Amino acid sequence: MVHKMQEATTVVDKLRVLYNLQLIDSRIDEIRKFRLNVPMEIKTLEEELSQVKKNLESIYEDISLIKENIDKQNKNIRYSEKLIKKYEKQKNNIKNQKELLSLNKEIDYQKLDIQLSKKKIKELNAKINEKKDFIEKKEETLKNKKEHIFHKKKELNKIIIENEKKEKMLLEKSLFFSKKVDNRLLQTYKKIRNGVKNGVAIAPVQRGAPLGSYLAITPQKYSELIQRNQLLIDEHSGRILIDSELAEEEEKKQNIFLYRYKKNKKD
Repeated sequence: MVHKMQEATTVVDKLRVLYNLQLIDSRIDEIRKFRLNVPMEIKTLEEELSQVKKNLESIYEDISLIKENIDKQNKNIRYSEKLIKKYEKQKNNIKNQKELLSLNKEIDYQKLDIQLSKKKIKELNAKINEKKDFIEKKEETLKNKKEHIFHKKKELNKIIIENEKKEKMLLEKSLFFSKKVDNRLLQTYKKIRNGVKNGVAIAPVQRGAPLGSYLAITPQKYSELIQRNQLLIDEHSGRILIDSELAEEEEKKQNIFLYRYKKNKKD
């Protein structure tokens, strides 16, 4: 035997059903927004990882260039040493003092050149050591980021799977409450939801103003609101208004239901 879903008839019943529908749909919105943001979050982490890798590659390239420079200086030293040997040998066959002075001058010049090359090599090796220290830190950062991404992906996938189950349950609840509202009112609710940025069509009034609005409603409208004799629309945002006391009642019921759902899932 099929039982027809009983529609909400009084204003209070309609507000309760609509606000329940709003709470459920807002939670579904959050789940879907989270799912959309996951690839962006992972992308950001992977871009950070890629940047660390690029920095490391750049440092390795710098070290490679420094080593090439060291090789160049060593070649200069070897060349100067060959020249010194050559000039020393030539000294054995000199004919006059002028030639001796000239050769000694060339030998001194080559010795000075060797000293300069050795000084450059020392400075270049110091730079390599500095960069190696920096590499150790960057490699540690790279390792930590890789581990973080691995665990983050695992954590997010777990949340996505849990959210899929939760979303399925919430969609069933949304359908349940949708059937308790007459079609015209349901279409109005959906139209308002689609027309506002945060998807909130039913706004609780707190301290004289609808939640999320800086514009207070008139004292007369607030008086009508707490009497709960008619559905009221906020003239500024176009959203349906609900008094905070009634909204809190339904929020508590929803929280209890979700707590029990979560507890049953764990058990």
